[in-house]
Amino acid sequence: MQRLASKESAEQKAPPGFTVDALLDNPEFLQVLQAGARTLISVNDLFPRIARLVASHQKWMLTQAIYALHLERDRDHPDSGITAARLLKFMRDTGCASRNTAAAFLAELVAYKLLRPAAGGRTKRARPLEPTEISQDAMQLWFKSQMSTLDLLDGGSRVQQVETDITIFERAHPLAVRRLLSDPKWTKPPESVAVFVWSESGGVILDDLMARPPSLAPDEGNVSIEVNLAKLAEHYLISNTHVRRLFAYAESGGFVGKLDDGRRGRFWLGARLIQEYAFWQAVKFEALASAFDQAAASRP
Repeated sequence: MQRLASKESAEQKAPPGFTVDALLDNPEFLQVLQAGARTLISVNDLFPRIARLVASHQKWMLTQAIYALHLERDRDHPDSGITAARLLKFMRDTGCASRNTAAAFLAELVAYKLLRPAAGGRTKRARPLEPTEISQDAMQLWFKSQMSTLDLLDGGSRVQQVETDITIFERAHPLAVRRLLSDPKWTKPPESVAVFVWSESGGVILDDLMARPPSLAPDEGNVSIEVNLAKLAEHYLISNTHVRRLFAYAESGGFVGKLDDGRRGRFWLGARLIQEYAFWQAVKFEALASAFDQAAASRP
């Protein structure tokens, strides 16, 4: 398998065994990724309205940036935290979204009552916002789902530690997000992954596909899966047309295809798609493992 290039951050060294290269060399990594994908799907099912709003990679990045700003808020400075100006600067610094896209998304989250005005800081120059309870619950559950994946890799107790001390999450989340959103290996996914994740609900669909086979180890270059596209669309509250268009686009790139065995709903996932998915996920988990270790070590 060809190894994609990776570069470790000088500021945040990954713990042993959790660098991108070490994760990809771990023979259990693909199996653990499948378990992690199933966990993410269950989180999606618990918060379908929120999942629908953050269903593309760009919206995922915006959502994570917004929550990081919230966690970085200094209570002694009520105008800190989530403001339009701070989010626009974050996006300008990382290049993850345009000014108009970021402003429109912030307004959308307010309209859907996922953000609300924060107490204090009501000045003419800044109108801070904060996540509502359902947004906080969803983000904390997402973070713990990622910690559970890391725990599967080394038998750790990260989930238990976060449940015991939520401030670990509060410190780790912004560290991981700022690292990921400054890393083009994450913000610009590999081509086969990008086909899915830049599309609405494409990320969770990709997780769903990866979770289906008994193993992601390619057999003669491909992995076989069974999937009913109409039921897939119904599950994730998207149109059948959108799902079929997404599959057709991926098929045209040679990343997925229909099995020629005469049975309906039989597809193959290409080795390149699996490899690039694993690499992209490894970039995320390297950042999360490093951020957790830093946050746990800085416990008051």
